[in-house]
Amino acid sequence: MTVNTPLCFRGKKILAPMVRVGTLPMRLLALDYGADIVYCEELIDIKMLQCKRVVNEVLETVDFVAPNERVVFRTCERERERVVFQMGSADAERALAVAKLVESDVAGIDINMGCPKEYSTKASMGAALLSDPDKIESILTTLVKGICKPVTCKIRILPSVEDTVNLVKRIEKTGIAAIAVHGRKKEERPQHPVHCDVIKAISEAVSIPVIANGGSHDFIKEYADIETFEKATAASSVMIARAAMWNPSIFRKDGFCPLKDVMQDYIKYAVRYDNHYTNTKYCLCQMLREQLETTQGKKLHAAQSTQEICEVFEMGDFYEEITAIFEAKKTSLETKTQDEDDQMEDPDVIKMAVRFDKREYPPQITPKMYLLEWCRKEKHPQPVYETVQRPLDRLFCSVVTVAEQKYRSTLWDKSKKLAEQAAAIVCLRTLGVPEGKLCEGENHLINKRKRGDQELLISRDHGEDPAEPSHKKANFIEDTSDINVLKMPR
Repeated sequence: MTVNTPLCFRGKKILAPMVRVGTLPMRLLALDYGADIVYCEELIDIKMLQCKRVVNEVLETVDFVAPNERVVFRTCERERERVVFQMGSADAERALAVAKLVESDVAGIDINMGCPKEYSTKASMGAALLSDPDKIESILTTLVKGICKPVTCKIRILPSVEDTVNLVKRIEKTGIAAIAVHGRKKEERPQHPVHCDVIKAISEAVSIPVIANGGSHDFIKEYADIETFEKATAASSVMIARAAMWNPSIFRKDGFCPLKDVMQDYIKYAVRYDNHYTNTKYCLCQMLREQLETTQGKKLHAAQSTQEICEVFEMGDFYEEITAIFEAKKTSLETKTQDEDDQMEDPDVIKMAVRFDKREYPPQITPKMYLLEWCRKEKHPQPVYETVQRPLDRLFCSVVTVAEQKYRSTLWDKSKKLAEQAAAIVCLRTLGVPEGKLCEGENHLINKRKRGDQELLISRDHGEDPAEPSHKKANFIEDTSDINVLKMPR
């Protein structure tokens, strides 16, 4: 496909992908100090495919949210043309699916082929890919052909220069935009010297941009050293990891900023973008380094919330100010959303303010089951549920259609299942039909279950096949095949 982004990998100073470090606050801070391109931390394809894309109107971000409501990847407009999404993958189709999921929100896609950690290699990802060039070729070719953004990869060097160069030449043929090379073998660690000669051999052997990485320990102590490392490797660009983790103002042409100012700037982004306090704390500890044993360092280590972190750095007022702004914005958006809901309201929908509380029902008995049973008894089509999620607070509302009439609760719920149960309750109460609550007395569905259990025991005693016919099971299992989940209009 044709690449339609201005992202270029020549003459650039780049923030390297770093686990637990390359989250949104660090990426934005690096850009502020002069980084040209920023890579996010490696995110695993399987985890990303479980996420849904959510526009966070309070933070003005795009969030990729896991089923447990944890934000796996957060980005914003400020970095959209500068951030490269790095993923861990060992499967071409999964990699493509993730790339398509995030493509509109990032500037490029990178495949991690250099991580030597066991959590990556045991799943055939990271440095494990270096021993499987066919798989490398498959993943990169699939991505290059399948998306419109530039594709890159990051590797480590192989035991011999010749093997490394041959691998990179094969990678170049896939059509990727650039290749980042960490100048160490997979078994080597930061204390081992970086092999500039190997990176240089690669730079001279291929025509695509080569991004040199691994110079923090041996070369890069200040901004001027970035160019020294670039010349030593004949690379097109330089990617910085640990030197940027220790002080992201390494990207600043005019030299380092005082560490206190850097840390406060980082905290401002962490608060502004609701970064999880454990991640914020980790990154600040990397910056403090030898100062962790100071009074301030010990207070940071003891902090158990973003507010406590702010207080350690005398930024409590800033935290309160931003929190108040967010609360006001959230309230305003909720009011706006409610007004839009009212305008969209279908006058033909019957509404009640109800919620489903499973404590009020026998085990395994729900209003949806009662409604389905009633529809079958009255020879109506089975209920049809349409469920929407509100982007602002991620709450759900469901409308159930029964006999061409729609019903819903006016209260929004935290899950799709709860919203559907609430809609079923509205319908049953409107119709004057029992909904299965404990207070209603004898429950005919429970009696059916008991009879079914007894028949099952009798059949087992007689050595018969205990499997129930599917038409019997249908009386007791909720049918969800008719349920549609819609996105709330914005």
